[in-house]
Amino acid sequence: MRHGKYRFIIGFLAVPVALYAVLVISPFVQDFQISLTDWSGLTPEKHYIGLDNYQKIIHNNLFWKALWHNVLMLLIVPIVTLSLGLFFAFMLNVGGRRKGSASVAGVRGAGLYKIVYFFPQVLSVTVIAVLWEQIYNPDPDNGLLNSLLGHLHLSSLQQVWLGDPNIALACIMAVMVWANVGFYVVLFSAGMASIPTEIYEAALLDGASRLVTFFRVTLPLLRDTVATGWVYMGIIAMDGFAFVQLMSVNNGGPSETTDVVPLLLYKTAFRDNSQYGMAAAMGVAMLIVTLLFAVLTLRLSRRERIEF
Repeated sequence: MRHGKYRFIIGFLAVPVALYAVLVISPFVQDFQISLTDWSGLTPEKHYIGLDNYQKIIHNNLFWKALWHNVLMLLIVPIVTLSLGLFFAFMLNVGGRRKGSASVAGVRGAGLYKIVYFFPQVLSVTVIAVLWEQIYNPDPDNGLLNSLLGHLHLSSLQQVWLGDPNIALACIMAVMVWANVGFYVVLFSAGMASIPTEIYEAALLDGASRLVTFFRVTLPLLRDTVATGWVYMGIIAMDGFAFVQLMSVNNGGPSETTDVVPLLLYKTAFRDNSQYGMAAAMGVAMLIVTLLFAVLTLRLSRRERIEF
């Protein structure tokens, strides 16, 4: 019986595991192999050069600058996105006034707000980037943001936005937050809906305010969901390729102030003399950083599970 059970499990998992190995693991292995060569991607010849590509990226200032931008995104985008997602979800599910016999309720029109917040999720990254590029248009007549500031008699706040090296990266990060916060509003709303109302009733009977209820009841019970969302959002922040490529000035400008490692990798492979080996080494470096982030996040968030 035991051997039959194992044969069934192995037979059931064989095809998915094989597909995962071929379609996911194999490309990573090939990338590492390419990173040890000087392959240009345009010829069949590959010459083994060992760790030379890694030594080059270690001494490449552009790589470290791009990596720092990724780190900034990793520190800022997940924190802001998840914080807004938690706040909006709490208000839509728990933060309203009581309705009838219900002990907890969301604000009025919560269903409509959820649809509005989730709306950016139905748009492609390309559409979002083009839309916000027009919003950030520095022309006070055609750019929505500068035009709005002008009509509000706040012309002193008008900026070049994506053309200003000091705020260009912040503008792109703001769009990344806007594009993703709706997903977490829905995710956290689902998590809050699964929390028994008796727990909230007990907290309210003890005189707990909404703020105390959020930090002492809701947040601890959603900790696993928040940790998962943190990893997912961190991976998105570590990428940032599509938003930067579509919105930045001259692919990472002005003056490389918005460049990120995935975009630098792309330019190295397809624009700068087709240095596939160097680009592959950057890909391996990004893989290591992303894995370290995921492992550290999951380790730090590990705790005893709260049953309810």
